[in-house]
Amino acid sequence: MDNKLVYTLTTDKPFDTVIETIEKLVPEHKFRVLAKHDVQATLAEKGLQRDPLNIIEVCNASFAHEALKKDELVSLFMPCRITVYVKDGRTVVNLARPSMIAEMMPGAGLEKLAGEVEITLKKIVEDAVK
Repeated sequence: MDNKLVYTLTTDKPFDTVIETIEKLVPEHKFRVLAKHDVQATLAEKGLQRDPLNIIEVCNASFAHEALKKDELVSLFMPCRITVYVKDGRTVVNLARPSMIAEMMPGAGLEKLAGEVEITLKKIVEDAVK
């Protein structure tokens, strides 16, 4: 699925394999994983059950620096997020599209930069589900 907010891919690859592949690919594209949130484990601490779901926060310092020079409010949408979860026995990968940030902040001049970031992050998630 591809819409303005999210780029979604689904695969039969195992959840853990997809996570590991994303973590391997991110630095190959000059990004880094800042944090990985295991939502299933966090909710389990409170006695709540759910299928696996991870939120992976990634960043490229150069892109972040350029975006912040254009408008500090872009920090509300940083870092970029990729979610991975299991639904109906399949692994789903979602990318919060950086281009939507540019749309939400017209006049900030983020279009080109957000487009470049989105192309790179889409490549990462596409390669992770192959």
